[in-house]
Amino acid sequence: MTLAEMIAASNAPAVLVRRDLHRYPETAFLEYRTASRIAAYLDHLGFAVRTGREIMDAEIVIDPPSREQIEDAKRLALAAGGDAAWMERMPDGLTGIVADYRFGDGPTVAFRFDMDALPVSETEAEAHRPNAEDHRSRFAGRMHACGHDGHVGIGLALARRLAQEKGLDGTLRLIFQPAEESARGAAPMVAGGAVEGVDHLFVGHLGCLLPSGKVAASAVGFLFSSRFAVTFRGAVAHAAMGPQEGRNALLAGASAALGLHGISRFSGAETFVNVGVLRAGTAFNIIADTCEMLVEVRANSHAAHDYMVERLHAVIEGAAAMHQCAVDTVRKSHMPGNENSPEAVALIADVATGLPGVTEVLPEWSIGGGDDACLMIRRVRETGGTAAYCIIGSDIPAVHHAADFDIDENTLETGVALFAGVAQRLLRPRG
Repeated sequence: MTLAEMIAASNAPAVLVRRDLHRYPETAFLEYRTASRIAAYLDHLGFAVRTGREIMDAEIVIDPPSREQIEDAKRLALAAGGDAAWMERMPDGLTGIVADYRFGDGPTVAFRFDMDALPVSETEAEAHRPNAEDHRSRFAGRMHACGHDGHVGIGLALARRLAQEKGLDGTLRLIFQPAEESARGAAPMVAGGAVEGVDHLFVGHLGCLLPSGKVAASAVGFLFSSRFAVTFRGAVAHAAMGPQEGRNALLAGASAALGLHGISRFSGAETFVNVGVLRAGTAFNIIADTCEMLVEVRANSHAAHDYMVERLHAVIEGAAAMHQCAVDTVRKSHMPGNENSPEAVALIADVATGLPGVTEVLPEWSIGGGDDACLMIRRVRETGGTAAYCIIGSDIPAVHHAADFDIDENTLETGVALFAGVAQRLLRPRG
């Protein structure tokens, strides 16, 4: 069934969409089922929908998926109810969507929703609600373990509600972003014009350890971060008969990993480092000639972030020199910090106060990580608009990105009501 057919028969569209997407999670730039069904539904509602190269700059996509990955994703998407016509408009993994609904003259009010999943295997525990209620992931090794399925549910329920609204002026813009988890999706959308002409932009996230019933008007604590792919290149040799002929890339990588985790602190700032992947070697008695590393550094200030990046390069190059290896270090993503517009934050707080189900509105809440939506927020503010990122509280049984992560589906309606109220305030003509 299409989303339009499913939603038409539902009294809880946000929950229905969330569960539909939870069954079929898709990762960065491979969100073909998700994106095609979103696009088809928004088109059904009367939105002007743009996707693919219309709204994403392919030239700045970092690590686009291979042709084989794309074809495999499309086959799976079609078998699971994806829309073939819309998928054809999303070449090369360009799955982002921008949908506009024009009510008349007036401001453009935009909302961003991320839609990618994670390479996480969902728990098989019977007590896990998606297992108990039959909406667990059908795609092995992939899972919506951060709430993006709920975000899309909020977005489409918002679209349905506002498309039926009377007495509004201006334009409602809904942005559905791929590849947020790898911090690679926002930049090509910004470069493709996704937020050009936007007067007001709002972004929200479910959970983030904020309990159900609470809304934080301003998400703070966004970290500056950079991710790097590092390849050490040495020389292969027999580990017993001729070790002196080898150049051990595995040891270079291991030395770098230890050195990176030993980077000195930066006074007055919070800094983080994580070597997430270290891969090398082929056999017991062969000196490894290549070693691959994925590493991320984060900090809560620009100066501390720059320090971490500088030390990262020094450690990696030093480890390579110590083991007589060559090394290539490539930055894979970068996220700056974030600053919300006070006017947008005040509007979120005002609308959230008194909403059914909201027991407390907090002025701010630390997100404890990052989101490349900050690139969209920065662009809107640079061009004279206002923008803010908020947190919609949701009880969660496990931390984000865990195998037993889940959300409180009752909070989806809070998200819809909050964003609908914000849009109505800004799009309703002032008499």
